[in-house]
Amino acid sequence: MENPQSPAIAASTENLSRTQVVDKPMVESRGGIVASQSRRAALAGVAVLDAGGDAVDAAVATSFALGVAEPWMSGAGGGGAMVVWRADEQRAYAVNFGLHAPGRLDPAAYPLAPEAPRSEFFGWPAVLEDRNVRGPKAIAVPGTVAGMGLAHARYGRMPWRDVLAPAVGMARQGLLVDWYAGLLISSCTRELAQDPDAAAMFLDEGKWPIVGGWTALAERRLDQGKLAHTLDHLADQGPAAFYTGDIAEALARDIQDKGGYLSAEDLRGYAARLEDALAIPYRGARIHATPGHTAGPSLKVALDELQAALRTPAAGRDRPGPEAYVAMARALDRSFKQRLTQMGDLDSPTAPACTSHFSVIDRHGNMCAVTQTLLSAFGSKVVSPSTGLLMNNGIMWFDPEPGRPNSLAPGKKCLMNVCPVVGETAGGDRYAVGASGGRKIMSAVLQLSVFLSDYGLTLEDAFRQPRIDMSGSGTVIANSKLPPAVIAALREAFPTVQTQATLYPYAYAFPSAVMASRGRHFGATEITSPWSDAVGQQE
Repeated sequence: MENPQSPAIAASTENLSRTQVVDKPMVESRGGIVASQSRRAALAGVAVLDAGGDAVDAAVATSFALGVAEPWMSGAGGGGAMVVWRADEQRAYAVNFGLHAPGRLDPAAYPLAPEAPRSEFFGWPAVLEDRNVRGPKAIAVPGTVAGMGLAHARYGRMPWRDVLAPAVGMARQGLLVDWYAGLLISSCTRELAQDPDAAAMFLDEGKWPIVGGWTALAERRLDQGKLAHTLDHLADQGPAAFYTGDIAEALARDIQDKGGYLSAEDLRGYAARLEDALAIPYRGARIHATPGHTAGPSLKVALDELQAALRTPAAGRDRPGPEAYVAMARALDRSFKQRLTQMGDLDSPTAPACTSHFSVIDRHGNMCAVTQTLLSAFGSKVVSPSTGLLMNNGIMWFDPEPGRPNSLAPGKKCLMNVCPVVGETAGGDRYAVGASGGRKIMSAVLQLSVFLSDYGLTLEDAFRQPRIDMSGSGTVIANSKLPPAVIAALREAFPTVQTQATLYPYAYAFPSAVMASRGRHFGATEITSPWSDAVGQQE
């Protein structure tokens, strides 16, 4: 049955030009490169590389800088996962810093609202007052600081304080609110106004979105002073201070005062995990993904299906055709069916996921693929007044109905859609890639990996190649730039809706990647994004 949201998807770009060209070339360097959703965060990572830092040092710097540069996407109040490639060991590791439900969480506090329509963004019944989606009861135990601390302790070369310094400076200055920031704030104004501290940070007079001046003469910046103080304290005291020190006590007190469950005990008991990455053989290539409660295992299911179904491209054929797109759609569809029935991740692919992805390579070939998230746009829409942190809404990833694979329970791990990978092509090239976009992430990662591995596309051409999205709804969302023969083949196999790749609303994930090929390094980011960029070291 066709997705009931298909008409809205098809109409979402009806006002847009069909002749405008938007493009973004890849970056090339013999040194390191940081490819990030925020150019300012990428610059922070490259500054650490320039100071002699490892790829992990740059990843930590970029992670904290992203929490300042796009606070509605990710930050210390969220969680995620990372794949680290060590060139000297020729080995990949995964760092899991996912979210957990608080230990004192009471499932009875999330009663279903049978009289209300099912949530627009989920496949399950609505909860009273949307308590699992926004507000203090939606907050899970954050893991980003622990994940960054673990990776830095294992592989970092620079002092922790020096790695956090760029983010501290950015927070003291405050984020410039340009048209894009104003657009994102406007999209969540009603929800942000319900939390006084979120309203004070992002809204004028507690109810109007902060926007930049029409003539670009008026400069508006967010007040991120509390966040700067928190980051400065973390820089001095180390990552453990987030979980056992003054920050932990203040954060737990703030959330409990607002009616949430997060406690100092939850923070004290949190631990990120370092483990071997999930190795996925694919047509003589190999992809290293995150295991556990991520999309990594589902990616393996899809790739296993694909390599059995897709014929090897003919010699000299440098672009995927109808057969390839149908095979990718089928592999993704079957993988999601297994994920939805066995892992319990039932959220709709149209949910407004709030995630950051960045990829790093240093001059020695060490790589990091990092995806971190607050989940929804602006997470829970709750700000901790003592710390200046915007908090996640990890509880929304649990099924509110009892007795199901991913039902809500105290202390339970959240099932994440993040899918950072480090891949090796059969030809010996290596790449790190991932994306933001909730359930759309895995589709993008699989297709980019196929473009690079099966078709030998350059990183630039892979990012320019139109993609589809197949995220469990049974409907293919096909880029309007795909050839008519591809669209026709997809329509024969699945209900298919065409739409453009745009900044807002977005129908596809936003990837960022780096690649090492023939002694050179390359970086690329989502073409439609006005903030994302790959920044390379000067040679």
